[in-house]
Amino acid sequence: MFTQPRIEERKAQPYIGIRTQVPMQELSNTISPLLDEVFAWAEQQGIASVGAPFIRYHVINMEGLMDVEIGVPVATPVSGNGRVSQDVLPAGRYAALIYTGIENGIQGNAALLDWGAKEGLVWDRWEAENGDGFGARVEFFLTDPADEPNPSKWETEVAIRLADHQSR
Repeated sequence: MFTQPRIEERKAQPYIGIRTQVPMQELSNTISPLLDEVFAWAEQQGIASVGAPFIRYHVINMEGLMDVEIGVPVATPVSGNGRVSQDVLPAGRYAALIYTGIENGIQGNAALLDWGAKEGLVWDRWEAENGDGFGARVEFFLTDPADEPNPSKWETEVAIRLADHQSR
């Protein structure tokens, strides 16, 4: 159900996306329409994706509003249109694992967080006004639903950036 967690160095990755605030219980219904909108805008602009689409969690608040961004990696920074904006996933050390099945998302995240706690890792995280803020906490959608229609077989990578001050 989960791969072995790992730590890896990642380069900065430009992306385009749509940022929104949504309750946790509505999150799964929000992802697909926003991804469709981002992909449609990119196609109109002649911009190609250079990796798996993702959701970036800016602030996690399980009881309130989640501050998230649905994005697509691109080769170079591009200007958005107001609704679609550009940003960069920051470079740094990330802890990551892959889980299978969309129903295992919360457990996959918990497994990575638990492993990180046992390893003494410090996340790029802070207490935000409305929840837990993260410099980069991302879920990459590795499986294209057009290729695999069964959501219980979809693979998703959870990646959380580590705080900069940790030894290497």
